[in-house]
Amino acid sequence: MFRFEKASRAAMAGVFAIGLLVGCSEADPKAVPRLPERVCWGAFSSTEVAEFLPTGDKVTIRARPFVLADNMDEVTCNVNVDGIERFTAHAAYQDFEDLIEWGSWAGPDSRPIGVGKKGIVWPGGAGTYFVCEPSGSPSEPGKYIKLYIDTSKPPGKGEVQNTLPGLLQEFLTFAERELKCPGAAAKK
Repeated sequence: MFRFEKASRAAMAGVFAIGLLVGCSEADPKAVPRLPERVCWGAFSSTEVAEFLPTGDKVTIRARPFVLADNMDEVTCNVNVDGIERFTAHAAYQDFEDLIEWGSWAGPDSRPIGVGKKGIVWPGGAGTYFVCEPSGSPSEPGKYIKLYIDTSKPPGKGEVQNTLPGLLQEFLTFAERELKCPGAAAKK
């Protein structure tokens, strides 16, 4: 009887050890891929952007330099996870203020926000614009900068709509500073 119990314990210990080894060999759960400390021209911290990214294996960031010198210039920063675009920050230069509109973005779930001029937030994104150099008359061009952030797969509608206005304000402050807008210094 004693040998039976000893053999039984040894067998159970072996099964337990095999179970531990199998558990250790399984892949670790996926996480959001590691990002650089600052993302998209340095406008955002990695922790801010990571909130909007799904789990995955590899992140790539594509952006050309943040330069908006002529009318219709545009720059975009795309953060891709496993080859799929998941976070976008976009800036565009317009000569005339009345050309900037959010009608195509506005829907039943959008609402105005107090960021820049005519700021708006919608499920998964937010946009605004600011005056870098005002025009002297309706027919004279100025320098108006349109900004938006878009998240392809938002974590939750209410959560995104509460988080994006602050992120958009950071983007606006960054753009004013980078573009050396004379109106930005007067506001502070």
